[in-house]
Amino acid sequence: MLTIDRKLKVEDLKSSIESLFDLSGRKILVLEKAWNPSKGAPVFTEAGSYVSQGWTDWTHGFQFGSALLQFDATGDEQFLRIARRGISAHMPRHVSHVGVHDHGFNIISTYGNLLRMIRENTLTRDRDVEGIELALKVSGAVQAARWTLLPAGLGYIYSFNGPHSLFADTVRSLRSLAVAHLLGHILKEEGDCKVNLLHRLLTHAETTARYNIYFGEGRDAYDVRGRVAHESIFNLRNGSYRCPSTQQGYSPFSTWTRGLAWILLGYAEELEFLAELPSSEFKPQWNKAIVLKRFKDAASAVADYYIEETPVDGIPYWDTGAPGLRNLGDYLNEPADPTNDMEPVDSSAAVIAAQGFLRLGAFHLKSGDKKSGERYFQCGLTIARTLFNDPYISQKPGHQGLILHSVYHRPNNWDYIPKGSRVPRGESSMWGDYHARELGLVLLRMVGSQSPYSFWKHLR
Repeated sequence: MLTIDRKLKVEDLKSSIESLFDLSGRKILVLEKAWNPSKGAPVFTEAGSYVSQGWTDWTHGFQFGSALLQFDATGDEQFLRIARRGISAHMPRHVSHVGVHDHGFNIISTYGNLLRMIRENTLTRDRDVEGIELALKVSGAVQAARWTLLPAGLGYIYSFNGPHSLFADTVRSLRSLAVAHLLGHILKEEGDCKVNLLHRLLTHAETTARYNIYFGEGRDAYDVRGRVAHESIFNLRNGSYRCPSTQQGYSPFSTWTRGLAWILLGYAEELEFLAELPSSEFKPQWNKAIVLKRFKDAASAVADYYIEETPVDGIPYWDTGAPGLRNLGDYLNEPADPTNDMEPVDSSAAVIAAQGFLRLGAFHLKSGDKKSGERYFQCGLTIARTLFNDPYISQKPGHQGLILHSVYHRPNNWDYIPKGSRVPRGESSMWGDYHARELGLVLLRMVGSQSPYSFWKHLR
């Protein structure tokens, strides 16, 4: 169980955050020099070097978004140049990619960060701002068009597995619909039917809460509050729910911890966004108060599960039901062991979850729930402190990654296993490194009493 440091302060992490961005800049430059763009997007490291993995190039946004975050944190314009070159050369095709559910990853991390910095005056020139806004509008509509309609007004943005498949990950990608909505865009379907992108976001989130998140209400024999199913499967003939499933977890009835983290951060961040909208934008289909309670309940349930099912230092193993865990003894009451030979940890799940905890904690505090707010916020700080120090920070100059001990797809055996080991260890991922930088920027702004890091505040 995660041991929460109740006395830890944001200011206590200042030197670690500064060290993170110093190291981060060097890692970005090493990768920029070594990477061959013809290979596609870098995904994860093998023996310290980033490699691609034929899939959907869903990590391009993290590659160039990392350079944008580095510029934002340090003001070093060489990283802005790296980002702009990469975005111009590689991101336009992702804007109109109709085959993926990853628009919030790719497009918000790049075009979204560019627009944010323009609106915040971090970028003093409004270069290509209309094109940037158009990219964000189109991306949100393309994402929303991947729609499976269910009975009773439900539905979901389907995964790249096909219209039968609802992924937990996509909640974090709903930001693409939110930004497009704030920019005044709508989706137009057959018969000139207008689709409100905010309402589609809410429908997807409600469907995910109903089928991918467990609330301890006896849904099945494995209904433990806060547990998450990576995938839900539906019968397309009548829209009926069939079963839980997973692609990257151990089983449909265990919890893949990165999926848990996507859910936590996705609902917490969208909760902040929705709370700022006027009630009129939810009507006539939705009631704002009911929506906020649903999002808060979902985020709080998975947050509590994460706390209960994660070792004391806040770094989870890759799946809560991984079979080798039984050989690790009382592993939940000890720090995670990334060098064990039974099951890998996943630092990328931790770095995503840490930001989710900070945002959820801040929301509870703002709502007047001091007890829950402080509990969740301190969880985020506790996890960040672990991640920004050994053995998770990548100090070796020859290693291109930033955060060590991330895993991608354990069931497919895609992750690099070093000689002499039985499980993956010591490697990094594009999403883990990007979210470490994003977490660092969130905390850096808190230390400096700056405006909060947000994907949407600059658009209101």
